[in-house]
Amino acid sequence: MGAAERANHFTDARVIDENGEDVKPGEVGEFIIKGETIMKGYYKKPEETAKALKNGWLYTGDLATIDEDGFLTLVDRKKDMIISGGENVYSTEVEQVLYKHSDVLEAAVIGIPHEVWGEIVAVVVVPKQGKQINHEELQQFCRQLLAGYKIPRVIYELDQLPRNASGKVLKYQLRQSYQGTAR
Repeated sequence: MGAAERANHFTDARVIDENGEDVKPGEVGEFIIKGETIMKGYYKKPEETAKALKNGWLYTGDLATIDEDGFLTLVDRKKDMIISGGENVYSTEVEQVLYKHSDVLEAAVIGIPHEVWGEIVAVVVVPKQGKQINHEELQQFCRQLLAGYKIPRVIYELDQLPRNASGKVLKYQLRQSYQGTAR
């Protein structure tokens, strides 16, 4: 994700922890926003509106950091964060490393259930044309750039990633496809 931005003069923005308190600079929390230009609700979906809007604040579902000057940097989607052995793993961080590998065309990182760790990091990769992904070599590559708990434990390959009409990868479909596959 990335890209540091500040809220404009028409909106207020915060990054909060699970208790609704502002996080310290550099800490990860949920990005919330408030202002006249922010949506008022989901059409004919009062339950979803109640989850997203609280006291006038839109809870975006995005995880972000904020610095001392108020610049926000998006880290990941809250629903895409993986918790493995009590450690937070941001899928976008792992994906950025995977895209540096010369044989990887596309990658989508997901968490899959695990009996011991809660979730483990899995990746669905699309190899570049004419290339094959060596799973052990890909894990070694990741080990050079990521902490051990962030390294994909399971690697799946597809010819293409599932996408919606606007081109966004449908991670929920990948999670559904690979539920219960890790031991």
